[in-house]
Amino acid sequence: MSQQNIALLSLTETLTGAVVANRFVSALGAQVGADANALGVTRQAGAIGDKVTVDVIGTAMVEVGAAVADGATIKSDASGRAITWVTSGARLAVALEAASVAGQVIEVLLIPNAA
Repeated sequence: MSQQNIALLSLTETLTGAVVANRFVSALGAQVGADANALGVTRQAGAIGDKVTVDVIGTAMVEVGAAVADGATIKSDASGRAITWVTSGARLAVALEAASVAGQVIEVLLIPNAA
């Protein structure tokens, strides 16, 4: 699996909730829930009030919540992890590699999103 990312735009966000590294986060600085829109993917974990780097445009490394096929359209699960988009929810990214089980970290291409 790739362990690189090519961020074209990264922002520093002040967290309003605890966040795990490599998860989708909102513009409000909190880990997103199932089907939610996301600002991007955080590079590191943090607690309320911490400042973290969020990759917004380009590619990012994100943890998966289930097996994902290379090229699959991605959305968020309830824990901010990447899962395959099927019929509903905000489309957040495209998988640039496959993952066989939950917990793996893959590279994704972030896309503008709306539920």
